[in-house]
Amino acid sequence: MASLDTAAVPAAAPTSQVPRLELKGLSAGYGSKQIVFDLDLVVQPAQITVLLGHNGAGKTTTISTAFGLIDPKAGEILLDGERIDRGSTRDRVRAGVGFVPSERFVFPALTVEENLNMGAFTEKDAARRRERREWVLDKWPILAERRTQLAGTMSGGQRRMLSLGIALMASPKLLLLDEPSLGLAPVVVDQLFDDLRRLADEDGLSVLLVEQSVAKALRVSDEAYVMRSGRVIARESAAELAARPSLWDLF
Repeated sequence: MASLDTAAVPAAAPTSQVPRLELKGLSAGYGSKQIVFDLDLVVQPAQITVLLGHNGAGKTTTISTAFGLIDPKAGEILLDGERIDRGSTRDRVRAGVGFVPSERFVFPALTVEENLNMGAFTEKDAARRRERREWVLDKWPILAERRTQLAGTMSGGQRRMLSLGIALMASPKLLLLDEPSLGLAPVVVDQLFDDLRRLADEDGLSVLLVEQSVAKALRVSDEAYVMRSGRVIARESAAELAARPSLWDLF
């Protein structure tokens, strides 16, 4: 397939449902260097949307701007129809946005339980913090078994599970994930993505997933976007994108 003209990217399908996350005309970058150009993206409630593209396409910049780590140069960021781009990162956490970076996503010198407690910094009620912690530990029994173990001594897959647990301690309705499969064995990646699918299906969590493991991410996602050079060049259902005979021409 020939490279796509960005003007040909299909518009969002009409829906009466208010998107969980909507990026409208988003432009972002670092200092005078613009990385993301006029990007539109939607994540629906209880769905997983994957953002794909080669290294340097602007995926991490997009997700970091959505979380407030980078100020947008233009555009709007909406959560459940309300603008959040004027608020701080702390405000976004309080509004229900969680974020897991690709690296340095746990506190290695703290135990599993202490790491989880760090994720609940916005919750002042001790009883609710305990209730949420037990909910997370019930989701991942291996973390319950290792609740007194230092995070830095755990395997890569266990640390990644813990990173999700930390983010879920704040009871987010939207989770932003940057390259969660990085450095993990394929079987661990499959389990991780199955966990994300379960969180969407059973707990109503919305997920925006930035990934390089294309086939594995498409398997559990509902919607897919492909970026190239800071712009969206394709938007399709994950099943449609996975079925393309010339999928790799997009990268």
